[in-house]
Amino acid sequence: MLDANIKAQLRAYLEKIKHPIELVSSLDGSARAQEMLALLQDIAALSDLVSVRQGGDAVRQPSFAVARPGETPRISFAGIPMGHEFTSLILALLQTGGHPPKADASVIEEIRAIPGQFHFETFISLSCHNCPDVVQALNLMSVLNPGISHQMIDGSLFQDEVSARQIMGVPTVFLNGVQFGQGRMTLEEIIGKIDTGALQREADKVSAREPFDVLIVGGGPAGAAAAIYAARKGVRTGVVSERFGGQVLDTLAIENFISVKETDGPRLAAGLEEHVREYDVDIINLQCAEALLPGTDGGLSEVRLASGATLRSKTVIIATGARWREMNVPGEQQYRGHGVAYCPHCDGPLFKGKRVAVIGGGNSGVEAAIDLAGVVGHVTLLEFEAILRADAVLQKKLFSLANVTVITQALSTEVTGDGQKVNGLLYTDRASGEAQRIDLEGVFVQIGLLPNSDWLKGTLALSPRGEIEVDARGETSLAGVFAAGDVTTVPYKQIIIAMGEGSKASLSAFDYLIRSSVS
Repeated sequence: MLDANIKAQLRAYLEKIKHPIELVSSLDGSARAQEMLALLQDIAALSDLVSVRQGGDAVRQPSFAVARPGETPRISFAGIPMGHEFTSLILALLQTGGHPPKADASVIEEIRAIPGQFHFETFISLSCHNCPDVVQALNLMSVLNPGISHQMIDGSLFQDEVSARQIMGVPTVFLNGVQFGQGRMTLEEIIGKIDTGALQREADKVSAREPFDVLIVGGGPAGAAAAIYAARKGVRTGVVSERFGGQVLDTLAIENFISVKETDGPRLAAGLEEHVREYDVDIINLQCAEALLPGTDGGLSEVRLASGATLRSKTVIIATGARWREMNVPGEQQYRGHGVAYCPHCDGPLFKGKRVAVIGGGNSGVEAAIDLAGVVGHVTLLEFEAILRADAVLQKKLFSLANVTVITQALSTEVTGDGQKVNGLLYTDRASGEAQRIDLEGVFVQIGLLPNSDWLKGTLALSPRGEIEVDARGETSLAGVFAAGDVTTVPYKQIIIAMGEGSKASLSAFDYLIRSSVS
């Protein structure tokens, strides 16, 4: 099951185990069950502290649990955790075996103190790059708290259950049988949802912070670069963000980041955070900015957060990035996560053999259609203009695929459904004016980005598109407030450009500090 290189790496990891662990298999007669057993036997052969016990009676089969001998298992995998989930398996083995987790001591104690009984189930696809974060967070909570258990479920192996539960996006998490959440969630977010007092305690801690010299709002490439440049100047620096990494976390292949031939969004985001943490930067995560109160007469600016907390700073750099643009048609919000999706790589496997539409004929839309064509039964790509806008090489590949139909001059007007899931898409043929319908099970929206600037309306100057207007130094219309990245009027929304703009805004903020009387 595992090749020699992976076995060698895994053997080195398993040397960190301190206590015996047992892999308890619940197998049916399928070929996948035999693959699972082979994987478990390969793992057990690499360490004297790991054993395999067959004959488990779990409801979902094939599956296996990870536990210490004699203990009731609290972590299990209904599926073979390879691909993106292989790291989740390794961490489950290490943490169950007593290797200390890489989490703040305060977070660990908070998890241990959560009262109650919580059984989580996470439906994933092995190609999903968001799923491992959720799986690993819930596994860690299960290791630390006897009242918490978790099972990872590969949706491709349990299609009947996926259909019965109307799961059309991953990761989808159920808590005690009721849907708990969908999409990327961090450990802190999950704790906050089940331990409501944690949110207020965190808000109080945030508000108690001393004023910053430079406060960056946003933790994407622009925000990370700004933080590093500010910290290197020796000034008190903070970063507040909804999720460190921002939109990059939802980006797949990255092949134009100069000096790095290829990488992916989650890997780059992890590298950004690791680099920032090498400096004296106060990272305040899972906080959404709600209002900016600019300082007057050289006073401190305030950033008010949705949690009720407030941060103060001599200068502010806004790097809140952008989000997926929505169609804004009837049915889109109703069926979001139930057939309407924005990440073809993550959610595509759930539409295996089905009919889907891709909205958008730019590079993102055409790439999505090519990606989906290898999984789904048929793809219909709809473009508003008369021609596609994607690169010629992508169009050539698209038109070579037999299960793809391209419709231009199409204005999407409604996503239809049966009350539970998508069953069609309505559009108007702009050439003839006729209304048309496509019967399908999924709609993937790929029509660009919107700046995350709604919270700033009426505060500083925005362009008609909602972008923050900045000059060549990254200065906004407010003294002491700077902006960088995709949220600004700077053209070409690229990761490497955002990093440069973040660095420039940070240097401008430092220049402002040393030349002004702000105190």
